[in-house]
Amino acid sequence: MDAGFVAGRLASAVAAPLVKKLFVQEGAGAGLAPGAARISSLVSFRGEKSSLTRADLEKLAADLVQRIVAAAGERPVEDSELSAVAFAVANTLHCLGDLDMDDVQAVGLGHLALARNLKAADPRATHTLSASGTLLYDSVMETACLHILHFFTQRSTFVPRTVVEQSRLLTETVAKVDQLLERSRSPFTQDVEFETRYRAYIARRYGMLMIYGIDLSNALDQWPLDTAYLSLQAAVGGYSTQAPIPVEDAFASRSRILLRGVAGSGKTTLVQWLAVTTAQQNPGTFRDGGAALDPLAGRIPLVLPIRTLTRHDAELPTPDGFLRHSNNPLAAAQPPGWVDRVLLANRALILVDGIDEAPEVVRERARSWLHELLSTYEDNLWLVTSRPSAVRDGWLTSMKFSELSLAPMRGDDVTTFIRRWHKAARSTVRPDDAEQLDAYESSLIVAVRTKHDLARLATNPLMCGLICALHCDRRGYLPHARKELYSAALSLLLSRRDRERDMRPPDGIELSEEPKVRLLQRLAYKFILNGKAELDRRHAERIVSDALPGVPVAAAQGGGQEIFRHLLLRSGLLREPSEGTIDFIHRTFQDYLGAKAAVEEGDTALLLLRAQEPQWEDVVRMAVAHARPKECAEFLLSLVRSGDTAMSTGRRKHLHLLAVAALEYATELDPNVRAEVERCARNLIPPRTPSDVSDLVDFGGVVLEQLPGPDRLSSEEARCTVQTAVAIGGDAAIPLLALYQRVPDLRIRQLLASSWPRFATRAYAEGVLADLDDDGVRFTVTTTDELAALRDLGGRARVRLHPGLPAPVLALALTGEALTELRAPADLSATWEWLRSATRLATLELEHADSPVDVSTLAGHPGLRLLRVHPEQTVLGLDSLNGVDFAYEAGLEQGRG
Repeated sequence: MDAGFVAGRLASAVAAPLVKKLFVQEGAGAGLAPGAARISSLVSFRGEKSSLTRADLEKLAADLVQRIVAAAGERPVEDSELSAVAFAVANTLHCLGDLDMDDVQAVGLGHLALARNLKAADPRATHTLSASGTLLYDSVMETACLHILHFFTQRSTFVPRTVVEQSRLLTETVAKVDQLLERSRSPFTQDVEFETRYRAYIARRYGMLMIYGIDLSNALDQWPLDTAYLSLQAAVGGYSTQAPIPVEDAFASRSRILLRGVAGSGKTTLVQWLAVTTAQQNPGTFRDGGAALDPLAGRIPLVLPIRTLTRHDAELPTPDGFLRHSNNPLAAAQPPGWVDRVLLANRALILVDGIDEAPEVVRERARSWLHELLSTYEDNLWLVTSRPSAVRDGWLTSMKFSELSLAPMRGDDVTTFIRRWHKAARSTVRPDDAEQLDAYESSLIVAVRTKHDLARLATNPLMCGLICALHCDRRGYLPHARKELYSAALSLLLSRRDRERDMRPPDGIELSEEPKVRLLQRLAYKFILNGKAELDRRHAERIVSDALPGVPVAAAQGGGQEIFRHLLLRSGLLREPSEGTIDFIHRTFQDYLGAKAAVEEGDTALLLLRAQEPQWEDVVRMAVAHARPKECAEFLLSLVRSGDTAMSTGRRKHLHLLAVAALEYATELDPNVRAEVERCARNLIPPRTPSDVSDLVDFGGVVLEQLPGPDRLSSEEARCTVQTAVAIGGDAAIPLLALYQRVPDLRIRQLLASSWPRFATRAYAEGVLADLDDDGVRFTVTTTDELAALRDLGGRARVRLHPGLPAPVLALALTGEALTELRAPADLSATWEWLRSATRLATLELEHADSPVDVSTLAGHPGLRLLRVHPEQTVLGLDSLNGVDFAYEAGLEQGRG
């Protein structure tokens, strides 16, 4: 809101009486000499005979503000802030009495300069005002000064000869501004209206999440962000050991962030989430110069994809060009200088996405561009994203950027992603198809938890989306041999993702998928042969250089160093975790590509020789996937025979088990060979003795895929199978253990209940304990998280509590009729009053403690019938427990189950 606007709207007849009260009236009692007069001598709130008190001045200022707002026809601030604006105006007008100038000089300055002088005399007047409140304050002061000067020119004691022309101009200004503003809106109004349109556009534009590169007939490639967004963790300080934080909370204690993440890790999705979340905030919650509880509150998101900014022009844009260069359709509609005003007011969230997608020379220019922007608009929020290897460590440290790195998804994250993906898919299909998607969702969650290669692949949103799409496209089926999954993932990362985003290679190197695969598989095989997960960068460059003669299309575009850098930055498969060190971002892809190279080079004898080494197990299985049918049969048969002739039992079991695990990767196989492998499986699985359990546990996660459910197993075989799965652990074991929830053998069901602490609390509670037949089973609770999970399951009849659990939490968790038997340390609680909420509790067992236990607070419990304690435990208050049997039991030692 500018002064001319409100001055024109506020007629002189309205303003003049208010302004006139600020000054003493002319006349004999005024003591005024003809000619120019000092302003300080004219004000009516100074001197011994002041006619205007401080309260009067504040009332006058409030009246002036109200009339200006009413005349303007708009409400730029909330009613609650109008009084703060009026108070600031009163403080500033009071400074009239301190101005060291006369009325002639004031008129000569003009109303804008006079307003600046008054504001300079009280610079903290607007300290508590919002950005909108400050704009209104400026308008009121400039309007008041315009009418003050006009008042001066009308005084009889004014010196006409010195200011005739100025007086005429002021009179014309007051008259003409009315006409001008009748035909135009204020910049403030234009900004507000445009920001409303802009926020709505950002919410629509980035409110859908696109999954690039999935070319499947039934796959969903776009879904609502509010449904799809998954909170990820970020490691602080690059690849440090500090505890990760939720990435969307990063701005809670930081204003400038450089976020690193591999291809598909969720960088751009986070940018979208921040943009939409910020756009949907209430603009009125932002306070200029103050810290809001939510750092995004009231800010304007400016999304700046580097690949778009640098597509047509070599120079990166100035603020006025932000919208135009980022292909924002509202660019032509933005009020002149709007972005500059937003930045100057420190109201912006600047999201610079994909520094790695610009050529190296442009990245350095981008760094200088950021430096220039920060030197002018430093107190906004800034996020810059990049793949890890595109910029060196500390690239923006001198500009006070904090470095974060997106962490891989956890097991619970993957499950959440799968559920949200299918929820989004259900919203776009017919009801009959939606029911089918429910089945797809459940089966895929089980598959990801039980198939360790899938679990290793599903570590970021991009790969999870690919797995969901493939599973849906194949009607809930993922092939046993995962070759098609990896092939689709490679195609997604190596070529189609950039192509479908219309991404030009920033280094000018253009390679199709096939030459990239050939170079990467040679590199992967060298990793495996060297027995390393990492290689020196110069070594990796030499490997690529040696492979170039066999890939002429790549050799024609650069040397080993240039082609390797292209693969590092654009393949999405390689990264540089520390300077000079290279690894594959997914070990699964390293094994897949390395196995492909081994098969093509005919190195099956080497694979057999190294098969017993743990780091070669996945390579062997992938080799079965790549081999042609005859090669596959010969290789599997060689594994079986090598096991049959092995000198040690351990090597025999290992080779046979590896053959069994590799069997599912064979897409076509001689039935006789398959029968031989299945013979090996029958000899190994299920485990029958503790020795068998120990042998299988040594093989780790690969065993879980082979372990059977309880059908047709003896009680001992079933118990050994559960022991094996529990010992291996991890999310992948949960679906298998769930198959044993209702076996008749109490020992197995008690083993399931007692194994809870070995697993993620919620995942195990929901996956195993929720439907466990608890007849005769005692549940041991060691943490408050387990206690809360047990409460959410509706409680259980028999519970044992570990020391250290707080009584208030216990009272909440054990409320109701589920609990009938409780075992707890005698010193768990000073009073047992909280147990009254467990109305059906019949038996209480107190484990031995050094201090006496007072049980008098159990008197009158509605259900308690039996109290057991250790013989050496001192017990007080027993005489108050009428109707409760008491017994000593030597087995009640603390720490024993």
